[in-house]
Amino acid sequence: MNLRAKSIKYGLLGLGSAMGLALAAISISLVLSARLPAEADLVLGGSIRREMYVAEQAGQSKAARHPILISSGSQDPCIRLLFEQAGADLDQVWLEKCARSTFGNYRFSLPLLKQWRTRHVRLITSGSHTLRAVWMARIILGSHGIWVTPEIVDEVGIPGNEESNLKTTLDLTRSLLWAVVSHVHRPACGEVLPLTAVDLEQWRQDGFKCEHQAGIEGS
Repeated sequence: MNLRAKSIKYGLLGLGSAMGLALAAISISLVLSARLPAEADLVLGGSIRREMYVAEQAGQSKAARHPILISSGSQDPCIRLLFEQAGADLDQVWLEKCARSTFGNYRFSLPLLKQWRTRHVRLITSGSHTLRAVWMARIILGSHGIWVTPEIVDEVGIPGNEESNLKTTLDLTRSLLWAVVSHVHRPACGEVLPLTAVDLEQWRQDGFKCEHQAGIEGS
């Protein structure tokens, strides 16, 4: 075996060993994270019922305060009114407004969850895309030692999204790639808004409309 071949061989062995150690470290981290109570809620946009659900829970369990991140959800004033009507603490709620897809939900939520040092997140979602959304979360967030516990909210009516094997395969493939890339490149969303910063009076002047099932008066 010549010198070049030996270098390649030992290089591959070194890379394999490093990957093995990294996977072992992530696995141990996930086992430990799974034993902790949820430290944050991640609400995927796409249905106001998810926001209704988490607002109601936040209003009922003020003792268990932790950050709530709503990724590209309903209109800002609708979310604020839901949390106000539920008597929930607005200070713990953040709106991430960059995501345009389920992949984007995790791409832009990850930097915030890391900033909050989250190790166990409760994933609030619903609909026919649940399986794809949960696997994507476990790949992307799990690669950073964040344990994901899904919380599935019942929907009313026909789901707005359509699923296919191709769509699932493509999303899981890029999630695997991002699980690696995100350890060296983690772009942050430039549109993250605390719920307390939502100006209801300005929105009322401009006009807004919430989904009927939210039961919000005066919107």
